[in-house]
Amino acid sequence: MDAIKRARRISLCVLNSMIVMTWIGITLATIGGLATGTVSLLRIVPATIALIVFTWLFLRITRAALERRYLMREVAAAGALAVLAAALGGADPFGWGFGLLAWVSVALIGIRAWAAVGLAAGTAVVGTGLGILSLLMGRPLLSIAVPYDNGAVFFLGLIYAVMCALLPPSNRFWAWIYTLAVQAHEGREAHTRLAVAEERLRFARDLHDLVGHQLSAIAVKTELAVRLSGADAVAAKAEMVAVNTLTRTALRELRQAVRGYRELDLSAELNSVKGVLEAAGVRCELRLPYREPPGGVAPVFAYAVREAATNVLKHSTASFCEITLRFTEEEAELSVRNDGVVRHQVSDLGSGLTGMGERLADIGGKVTARPTGDGEFLLRAVVSLPLRG
Repeated sequence: MDAIKRARRISLCVLNSMIVMTWIGITLATIGGLATGTVSLLRIVPATIALIVFTWLFLRITRAALERRYLMREVAAAGALAVLAAALGGADPFGWGFGLLAWVSVALIGIRAWAAVGLAAGTAVVGTGLGILSLLMGRPLLSIAVPYDNGAVFFLGLIYAVMCALLPPSNRFWAWIYTLAVQAHEGREAHTRLAVAEERLRFARDLHDLVGHQLSAIAVKTELAVRLSGADAVAAKAEMVAVNTLTRTALRELRQAVRGYRELDLSAELNSVKGVLEAAGVRCELRLPYREPPGGVAPVFAYAVREAATNVLKHSTASFCEITLRFTEEEAELSVRNDGVVRHQVSDLGSGLTGMGERLADIGGKVTARPTGDGEFLLRAVVSLPLRG
């Protein structure tokens, strides 16, 4: 399960915990009322049906809230059912009245602050009014027969006011945090796609600059040779010789361009990776020696740095990445360490890790990639020196 799916699951659990608490409170209040004989089944049965439908709507509302959608009809219907259940079962804030608190905790997600304050205040007033009506009808409060007086009214008003002031901001905060996580994930993917697009544009530009002129010259000279073939065979032959020369030159420059693309520049790649990671919110530190590594090692390490950075962006939840390069007379080593370990990350690296291992094997090296056991992930590439061959 990736980070966003896990964050969504946790956020849903937090939001839906309100409905679980509602059922627990109502069940305990109902059992207590039945034991004392203060609860009528004629009211509890329809109240329970209303609560079941309310629960279904509640789960739809929470899912939509995490998708940044506001289901106006469902919210209104759930509010009406919460009021109906509280009126039938008794508006005890820790019993049937808790449905009102559960409703307001999610109904305020995704609306403006002034509207949220007004809706929370209105819910507190409605809950307090229903509670007062329950007391006047002789229904228990906290499963205890409480006489109607100023103290009971104050207690009801205080409980509803405090709950309506605390529960909605908490759920709004959770939904906001999840939205930020989704936006950060989308930003990382966008940065990765941008880096790939920029590299493709660079390669296309190089091909156009290096080969485009030669191909244009070939087209002109072949057309000229066709026109001269009937009138001046010697001149036509000379033009074709020139075409042959231009073709060989273009082929050589094309091979050089492809070779240059494959053999990445290590210094340029390190600077590029650092910029991309920091743009994605990952603090990047480079620990480099004062000397350049051997020529045959640098292109392979540059490829390894690129693949490692791509995996940091795509497969982890890292906030920090450290890239270390060192070499001695016996070996050269590149290590990329980050603090965003994801379960089964190594198996998810796919062809990138395989290709990296093949490139290192060609020059007598090897690569390892695994969690370190302390919440970090380490990719390590080692090449023995001098290079074989």
